[in-house]
Amino acid sequence: MKSKKQQIYKPKPSLPSLVPPWLAGVLSAILPGLGQAFARQIRRGILILFSFATIIGLLVWRFRLAAPRDTGFMNIVNKAIYLQPLLTGITVVVGLLYLANIYDAVKLATIAGKPEKSKPFLIFIMLILAFFLLGWQIGQIDLYTLTTSFGDAGPALSRVLWPWSRAISFPEDTWRGIAVLETPCSDNPPPPTATLEDRPYLVVDPTCGEPTIQQATDNSGVEIIPGTTLEVKGYNFVPGVVVDLWWIDPATSQFRQRQEGQNVNVIPDENGEFTIDIIWPYRIIPPSYREGVSEWELQGRQITNVGDWEFSAEFNLAVEKMVETIFIGMMATFFGIILSLPFSFLAARNLMSANSFMLGIYYLVRLILNIIRSIEPLIWAILAVIIVGLGPWAGIIALTIHSIAALGKLYSEAIESINSGPIEAITATGANWFQIIVYGVIPQVIPPFVSFTIYRWDINIRMSTIIGLVGGGGIGYLLTQWIRVLDYRAAGIAVWFIALTVAILDYVSAAIRERFT
Repeated sequence: MKSKKQQIYKPKPSLPSLVPPWLAGVLSAILPGLGQAFARQIRRGILILFSFATIIGLLVWRFRLAAPRDTGFMNIVNKAIYLQPLLTGITVVVGLLYLANIYDAVKLATIAGKPEKSKPFLIFIMLILAFFLLGWQIGQIDLYTLTTSFGDAGPALSRVLWPWSRAISFPEDTWRGIAVLETPCSDNPPPPTATLEDRPYLVVDPTCGEPTIQQATDNSGVEIIPGTTLEVKGYNFVPGVVVDLWWIDPATSQFRQRQEGQNVNVIPDENGEFTIDIIWPYRIIPPSYREGVSEWELQGRQITNVGDWEFSAEFNLAVEKMVETIFIGMMATFFGIILSLPFSFLAARNLMSANSFMLGIYYLVRLILNIIRSIEPLIWAILAVIIVGLGPWAGIIALTIHSIAALGKLYSEAIESINSGPIEAITATGANWFQIIVYGVIPQVIPPFVSFTIYRWDINIRMSTIIGLVGGGGIGYLLTQWIRVLDYRAAGIAVWFIALTVAILDYVSAAIRERFT
């Protein structure tokens, strides 16, 4: 007689199909998956039916979305395919999936009642392909735009990847050379600016004239009458540093000199001197300032460095917000540990199955933890901002709520996986529920608790950089503001701080876990 090890395994034959193969194919042609169900493959039939219904629903939605104003089936299809050619490929794949469904039903009904099995490779490959193409179309994936437009983003990306020129700054001072002009010319026009020895100055010729005028023409157009051409000479400026020309009109409003659509500036020579011709610009002046002779002021402004380098305001702000981010994650983890511990014991089935009442508490706590954990910290941060306003407190609240649910689940699973021997021994002595927890459970769960706590702290640090995007404080809020104003170098400083901090904390957390596991 052969032993069990010597016996050859023979697969048990399945139950025969309820319908012949041709009818199974017809049933699946009428309703995908129905033939499989009658071939006694009910789970496969249900999966095919719901997958097919989902794909058809998504496909109809995409067709309707591509042609929202068209009516009629063919009009919608033609317009959608014209605008979204990928929909043609998806339709073809769905047709092949429909045929594969019929073939699969016929094959299942044919081999039903026999030892051989039919593996659903073909139909599942078609299902995956259909969902992949739908995801490609819904996600609006465009590799051509990605490859052709990548170069346009190069300058911005380079500033983000290497932002350190923005991390330092030099104390600056603005040097001004000033000349006073008047309009219209009077009998005593302003004299040329006096020569200065240690400060910049401008010499303008002439010192009076007329600004540019815009007036309406007979054909409803605008005629521009250029103002007086002024020769501007600058002296005692820093050589090689740009000088911008600014005006202050009689109403004390400041504006830059513009010609041919560009701001006018000039670079002094090695002696700190320059010469440039400009046209007195156009300016709308209130009537009260146009009576009689009015004075204008022309300035040559030059920004120069007057001291040693120092960390920039953006660098210091990024450091401050990064520290704030770290403490948001730390405080959220601390509060999460304290508040999740009692829930973790109530969510452990091996501790809460003594009677129906305790089992009911177990299911209720589990349900609450699952609901809280299913809502992302970003959503909790938005709700917290509504309650307490913008700032790190909102971020701490959001991460604490999510940490309670996440740690409660992890802690409870660690409790459920402990060795039951010590618990049974302590219970045999007549110990109550709290004594069992203190002496039988806690000593066994300390190592996994420490590991899960460090892991959650790592997650909270990472998440605290993100919740700032919705006003939860920390460096994420700062990063969002810099990106919105297109200050990519400042944003790059924040990105580098986030990456370095997360890398360091990951190393630290790994080292701590090694000591306790």
